[in-house]
Parts: sequence; C-alpha cells; structure tokens
Amino acid sequence: MNYPEKIREQAEAILVRYPEGHERSALLPLLHLVQSHDGYISDDGIAFCADVLNLTKAQVQAVSTFYTMYKREPAGDWLVSVCTNTLCQAKGGQKVFDALSDELDVDHDETTVDGKITLEHAECLAACDYAPVVTVNYEFFDDMDEAKSLELVRELKEGRRPIPSRGAPLCTLREISVQLAGFDEERTAGLEGNAQGDATLAGARLAAEAGVTAPAFDPTAPLLAKEPEEAK
Repeated sequence: MNYPEKIREQAEAILVRYPEGHERSALLPLLHLVQSHDGYISDDGIAFCADVLNLTKAQVQAVSTFYTMYKREPAGDWLVSVCTNTLCQAKGGQKVFDALSDELDVDHDETTVDGKITLEHAECLAACDYAPVVTVNYEFFDDMDEAKSLELVRELKEGRRPIPSRGAPLCTLREISVQLAGFDEERTAGLEGNAQGDATLAGARLAAEAGVTAPAFDPTAPLLAKEPEEAK
C-alpha cells in the first residue's frame, strides 16, 4: 500500500464529504481514486481502501467486482466500449465490434499488447437514438459504422485524441478516474472544446425558456445526516 502522499491526501478529502459513521459510503470514489493511480483496481488498491474505511478486503473486492467501471486487470489508456444491445445490434453494432476486434487483435475485455487500448462489449450505453454507439472512456461517438470505428481506433493508436460527438474532450482512463473520484480536471485541454449533441442543446434551450436552472452544489461540502423525526 505504498501510495504517494497526494493519493492519501485525496483519500482524506473524499472522507470528509461523508457524515461521521457513514464513511464507508466513500468506497466508490476511493476505488476510482486508486484506479487513477494504478490504472486498475489492484490488490494494493483493495487493501488501501479497506484500511482507510476499516472494511475487510473481501467487502471492498465484492464492490469492485460488482461495477463494470472498476477494472480488476490492467486496462489500457483507452477503454473502447461497443454497444451490442438490441437496437445497436440491429443497426450493426456487432459488425463494429468484430471490425475493431480484428484491427486490434483482441476480444472482449482484452487489452492490446502495447497496453494502450482495451476493447469491450457494452450491454447498453443509453444512447439508442444515436445507434450504433461507441464510447471511449465513457465519451460518446455516435452513428458509428465499421469504417468510422476503425478510423477512431487508428487515431488512438497514433497517440491522437479524437473529438467525441458530444460531451467533454477525451481523457485517459486514469484521468477520467480522477474526475469520477470527485476531483476537478487538472488539464486545461480537458475543459476546452466541449461538443454538444442536438438533444442536449434542445433540452438546454427548453430549460432556459422555462426558467429552469440546476441547483448549486458544492462537492466538497459534507453531506449532513437528517435527524429522525420524533414519533408522534
């Protein structure tokens, strides 16, 4: 569990977000934190989270294997997820996956020999109106076909960062894990040139016309437990 001081400080910053007695709820962001350092959920990461939260390693491992966003084997910088669920499948999702599998010489949940790209099937990416959909580290590439998908992974292999159809610029798996742990993006480039989809823009426009705004939220503020109401 030889993690650098920065990781330990970030772990402490995560813990203070939770009320006393509920610290174990910090497990999910802590797992993202150790994944940001190791590139996956290592045995050391399991032990670190267990030690910080006073849990058993078995409890931490059970959570880490339940959610697909936590990788228990070393993953590439770029996690390429291809939706092969019903609609994407009907519109060619499996053909996209097969083309990428041949190009990268890997199958589901395998990583290229250079350690750069991990390929996986995805059951649903919640973007049926843009099918077939591919994500790279959870950023969307819409209306994909075999040719577009091959161009995408070839750019990744060449060290470039293709622009997603919508959403934020691409981050590596380690970089996005920092954000998922609840910390701000440290790279200036990670905040520039965000793309928006038509549906997102339509929703934002309708919200503005109706005077609807999102409530302010300070992610660093502890979540205070409510006192139970007295029985009447």
